[in-house]
Amino acid sequence: MHQLIFVNLPVADLARSRAFFGGLGYTFNEDFCDERGLCLELGPTLHAMLLTQDFFARFHDGRTAGPGTVETLLCLSADSRGAVDSIVDRAVALGGADVRTEDEGFMYGRSYSDPDGHIWEILWMEPVTPGGGPEGPTGATVDVGPGRGERR
Repeated sequence: MHQLIFVNLPVADLARSRAFFGGLGYTFNEDFCDERGLCLELGPTLHAMLLTQDFFARFHDGRTAGPGTVETLLCLSADSRGAVDSIVDRAVALGGADVRTEDEGFMYGRSYSDPDGHIWEILWMEPVTPGGGPEGPTGATVDVGPGRGERR
């Protein structure tokens, strides 16, 4: 199994990215930050390398997706529905754009785009029961797809 993840993303302005993500409360591993990139710490083993477009291009042979092109969707967990709203509301206040909200009852997520157009989804899910499904109040219907609602 993997021990660490480093997602690499091209950005237009490192100072703007530092201010945006720092404003959201994230920190940077300064040992891996320089004029070409920033190491955004998303968790103890989760990182996003925010790289200048020229530096990002050195790591692949294809064409780098332009701003506004969705090349990936990054999803990060949150501890509660309130935490989801808090993070996304702060991102929007800092210059990000509110993208969408998904509410399935046992699962709640909102996504925003950062100043470079990368989409970040913040997601909360109810704890999983030992039997494998989400816990829900007795008698609640959990929608698991068209025609597949499950009664609890």
